[in-house]
Amino acid sequence: MQKVLIANRGEIAVRVIRALSEAGMTSVAVYADQDADAMHVRLADEAHALGGATAADSYLSIDRLLAAAAASGADAVHPGYGFLSESAAFARAVEDAGLIWIGPSPESIEALGDKITARGIAQRVGAPLVPGTDGPLGSADEAVAFAREHGLPIAIKAAFGGGGRGLKVARRLEDVAEAFASASREAVAAFGRGECFVERFLDRPRHIEAQVLGDGAGTVVVVGDRDCSLQRRNQKLVEEAPAPGLTDEQRSRIHAAARDICAAVSYRGAGTVEFLMGEDGVISFLEVNTRLQVEHPVTEAVTGVDLVREQLRIAAGEGLSLSATPVPVGHAIEVRINAEDPGRGFLPSPGAVTGLRIPAGPGVRWDGGIEAGDAVQPAFDSLIAKLIVSAPDRDAALVRARRALRELAVDGVATVAPFAREMLADPAFSTTGFAVHTQWIEAELMPRIEVQPRPEPVPDAGLRRFPIELDGRRVVVGLPADLLSGFASAAPAPTPAAAADPSVLAAPVPGAVVRWLVEDGGAVEEGQDVAVIDAMKMETTVAAHRAGILRHRVDVGGAVAVGDPLGAVEA
Repeated sequence: MQKVLIANRGEIAVRVIRALSEAGMTSVAVYADQDADAMHVRLADEAHALGGATAADSYLSIDRLLAAAAASGADAVHPGYGFLSESAAFARAVEDAGLIWIGPSPESIEALGDKITARGIAQRVGAPLVPGTDGPLGSADEAVAFAREHGLPIAIKAAFGGGGRGLKVARRLEDVAEAFASASREAVAAFGRGECFVERFLDRPRHIEAQVLGDGAGTVVVVGDRDCSLQRRNQKLVEEAPAPGLTDEQRSRIHAAARDICAAVSYRGAGTVEFLMGEDGVISFLEVNTRLQVEHPVTEAVTGVDLVREQLRIAAGEGLSLSATPVPVGHAIEVRINAEDPGRGFLPSPGAVTGLRIPAGPGVRWDGGIEAGDAVQPAFDSLIAKLIVSAPDRDAALVRARRALRELAVDGVATVAPFAREMLADPAFSTTGFAVHTQWIEAELMPRIEVQPRPEPVPDAGLRRFPIELDGRRVVVGLPADLLSGFASAAPAPTPAAAADPSVLAAPVPGAVVRWLVEDGGAVEEGQDVAVIDAMKMETTVAAHRAGILRHRVDVGGAVAVGDPLGAVEA
């Protein structure tokens, strides 16, 4: 294994490129049109175009990724996280093409990636579990029936999902049907499959996970545990290791269950087994992520284990470099730096990053996917970087994290940094009591966060390709569409802002309209939810800005940019 294609983009692609460089291997980047000059493309030894501008036409296209691997002469593929990283079909296609898949076997991905099958494995090995359905539901009526039998709240989850997408919580019986429909839509958009199952939801739980490494022959080592309770929209924002406040018995039970679940399928490579822990200490298996996690650096910081290098060792047939759980040294905290505005409900904030000051100093690590001058693309995830700090204990790590966040400056786009500063200062998180839970951000912290200025929309970064002859050889050249249009004519005069018309209902995020909640011509009240937009792979609900008669201006499936007229509310 000498030349590795990275089937991903952004921060994780940069992380893998660096690991490959240190391992003496050649890195091959791939890119969608708008990523032609992205940081991961600039850093890789080679880069190959995928020829698309959407996730479906680029990082989710198995055919295009395999074609890039063949063109580059790569002998292995690292999937990163997200996109196709948990696709058994992709893993199998890579291996069928004669390449090394740096990840679990397709069979393990199928067994553990399907949450229903994984739940069955957890039951067989004696892992802790709350009540749930044994198979995917056929309709919203079945979800309602489960709620009537087992009580509320319930969690509706995409069977093939992850990262909080395709997960909805219903607290009232009348909300179950819409939650089921929304989870199914989100799952189809993010993963291509909409099957969902239901289980009892532990209210105000902590989210705790165990990092595992397996050699593929039955040996599984738990590298450590993490707490990932600080979430918004069921997606993590802050993680730390080791998980604070666990008793020895709780930690032992979590580690044993994680090890036994993965050993049952002869797990190979890096993976994470996730659990919820209720206020009363009840622990329940949640899911297995058959890939590297975004938050893997906090485990690396307290154990000294390079998890990406371990992935490379295992894929190359060299086995594990450790035989037992390392004793953690110190404490580490990771803050995800997303281009989102917490003051507007964590709405995505794509745009150009005009300035960037990166924190440094002892115990500070920055895993970034952008540099000043780069653009946060609306078609992809909002994560732009991760700030990781480590120190001898949790109190010192909090002090160091506060200092590092004060040093951080991102200009041009809104970020979650103001939220992180508030969070680190909050007694619920920063004291030994650790009173936060997975809904704490929405319930307690968001009302205190101020809105940030909206960035200008990112201009169309699409490429136009045409053949030319170079030294007697036909090659295809791709140039930015806006550059070509600039050659052809002067820039068009700006159009009047849609907001000048008080009736206009403007799109708060870029994305595609997935559903109208009120019919065209229907009466609406100010603040009433009227539409749903899929933005950066998450559904965002749009509320009417005033009372009146709603007129649709965009059909279901239509694309909108920030500020585009979505509809109008006529007086």
